[in-house]
Amino acid sequence: MSESTHRRRVETAPGVELDVLDSGPGPERTVVLLHGFPETSHSWRHQIEPLVDAGLRVIVPDQRGYGDSSRPNDTSHYRADHLTRDIAALLDDAEVESAIIVGHDWGSIVAWHMAQLHPERCASVIAASVPWTPWPMAPTELLRAVHGDDFFYILHFQQPRLAEAEMHRDVRRFLLSIIWAAAAESHPTRDGSPLPASGTTVTEAFEHQSGGRRTSPPPWLSEADLQVYVSQFERSGFNGPVDWYRNFDPNHDLTAPLGASPITMPTFFVAGSLDPVIHGRDDYLARMDSDLADHRATVLIPGAGHWVQQEAPGEFNRALLDFISRSV
Repeated sequence: MSESTHRRRVETAPGVELDVLDSGPGPERTVVLLHGFPETSHSWRHQIEPLVDAGLRVIVPDQRGYGDSSRPNDTSHYRADHLTRDIAALLDDAEVESAIIVGHDWGSIVAWHMAQLHPERCASVIAASVPWTPWPMAPTELLRAVHGDDFFYILHFQQPRLAEAEMHRDVRRFLLSIIWAAAAESHPTRDGSPLPASGTTVTEAFEHQSGGRRTSPPPWLSEADLQVYVSQFERSGFNGPVDWYRNFDPNHDLTAPLGASPITMPTFFVAGSLDPVIHGRDDYLARMDSDLADHRATVLIPGAGHWVQQEAPGEFNRALLDFISRSV
């Protein structure tokens, strides 16, 4: 990590403070890196120094509900308007009018919502793993129609405080289960057979998906880095992160009327070729070219899975810096 990196707290709303890593020069060219689930700012550890070396200021928050950032109790406080106002407030604090917004997983969803709700603050948008997704109806309604009575984690997360308790029972086991389930290493053994909705925990579901229980991390994640995540989630719990999922339908109600029309800034998408989020969803990848006004490129990194910026940091950083150099 860059020697210029320092950690500070920024108040983004009344009673809400985010823990933020801030690095490099600025503020003329600023990048904001938004993590996903179950990640924190630590997931961007391979990107900060290369971006700073390229002359960029880099702002990396632990988003609300994560790490040592504030954890509001009200589920509605994790709706897209609150999450995006946090990012706008970080830019205000940094005295930056607009920034390159980069997101991974749920961070990508926040980045897309930033482009809809605060387009003037987005110099460009770079999404990793989760493409622009225009839901044709309320997301949970569609997911229930697709999955029926079979277990699906997003629907499981809608039940009040059930999944959080399952995860917190053994934080390390849960993190290993989801990391392995979406990593490239599980691609040959990934089990797509359905699970019954009743009696399955979220940890067991991800272990089923990855071919069994794992006791150590994949080769691209050190034991020390895994322990950083374990310690962070043992402190913070999972209530806030799972509340993000309980806002899929409210987010749809909020942003569906806007559609892609505000997203006129340059956009870029990058993912691992073995990412289960995009597997079988070529239509969603193609829609970015047709729906988005200035979609510059979609890059799939061969052999990488869902945790693309951690699994293949060299290839990811080259794609990221190439896009930034050509679009800013």
